[in-house]
Amino acid sequence: MYELVFISYLFIIMATEKKVKSTSTKDTWSPEAQIERLSQDIQILQDHVAKNKKDFDAKRALLQKVARRRRFLRYLKENHLDRYAEVSKKTGLKV
Repeated sequence: MYELVFISYLFIIMATEKKVKSTSTKDTWSPEAQIERLSQDIQILQDHVAKNKKDFDAKRALLQKVARRRRFLRYLKENHLDRYAEVSKKTGLKV
């Protein structure tokens, strides 16, 4: 049973890989690019968890991604306030 859940989660992530388009293909390590990527992954996982209420592995992955995005946002807010405002406006996050 656990293998099927894990495999289904991998298919979700692989489908995400194809759909994600960053603003710059070379920029993958900046906090802005990672926040954008995490926001897209979170949206896909939210849709999946809404349909599959008992997929606890996907729920855990969703919470982990939300926490990681929150850490990136906190870093930007503390160190680069102008970039933080730009990212929050671009992604539409309520911050």
